[in-house]
Amino acid sequence: MITLTSVELNAWLAALLWPLSRILGLIAASPLFGNTAVPVSVKVSLGVLLAVIMAPAIGAFPAVDPMSMPGMLILVQEMLIGLAMGFTMRIVFAAIEMAGEVSSLTMGLGFASFFDPNTAGRSSAVSQMLTLIATMAFLAMNGHLVLLEALAESFITMPISATPMSSGAPLELARWGGRIFTTGLQLSLPIVAALLLTNVALGILTRAAPQLNLFGVGFPVTLTVGFLIIATTLPYLNMPLQNWFNQGIEATRSLGRTATARTPAPRPPAPLPQ
Repeated sequence: MITLTSVELNAWLAALLWPLSRILGLIAASPLFGNTAVPVSVKVSLGVLLAVIMAPAIGAFPAVDPMSMPGMLILVQEMLIGLAMGFTMRIVFAAIEMAGEVSSLTMGLGFASFFDPNTAGRSSAVSQMLTLIATMAFLAMNGHLVLLEALAESFITMPISATPMSSGAPLELARWGGRIFTTGLQLSLPIVAALLLTNVALGILTRAAPQLNLFGVGFPVTLTVGFLIIATTLPYLNMPLQNWFNQGIEATRSLGRTATARTPAPRPPAPLPQ
């Protein structure tokens, strides 16, 4: 007859529940696994499967009852860690979306917006096209597998502990969020530069021929030039996207190293000389 004690049941529950909370946090916040088109049952099943696979290799867990208040605090902390890791990769796709928004507004396609189920808002047609291209490139580069590898490594660099994580991780995440604007502008710079020259040429043409209808001629010209530049630059987006994805993965990994860096305790003041 097999008998189990409450201590063993709590240990088994903690070994599954705490890693599962971090894994589900990453799945919920990551741009690929957390897509609204993926059913919730599939996300939960994937999280449970990954937790069962990773739990035996994690190591020792804190000797805390998972149903107690300290155990619930560990659960919340693991959820926040997973959400931060997934949000780090979400920032990568947000920069690509911003590049599409800037390009769309410069081309004059700001009115051509569609409902985006991921953000529950409006996004332009060019932004959705670049996001789909980036998603396919992310899958072709096996970025989803590398992201799961970074998740597994986080249990080593940032083990499950009752000690609160340092305040350096949220600060590093906020700094990483600033890359949305710089990277988005860099990706959209060829289209913006070409359309700027096109608008300057149209302005000079309007001054030379005042009877020319700028609104009737300029809009088709900017659209044509914008689509030509997009078609020209798409084959060259492979290396920038790959570098940007690699930076996102490295930022996800460095987030774990930053979170485990504890703030050193202040030294006691030296005694005054007698």
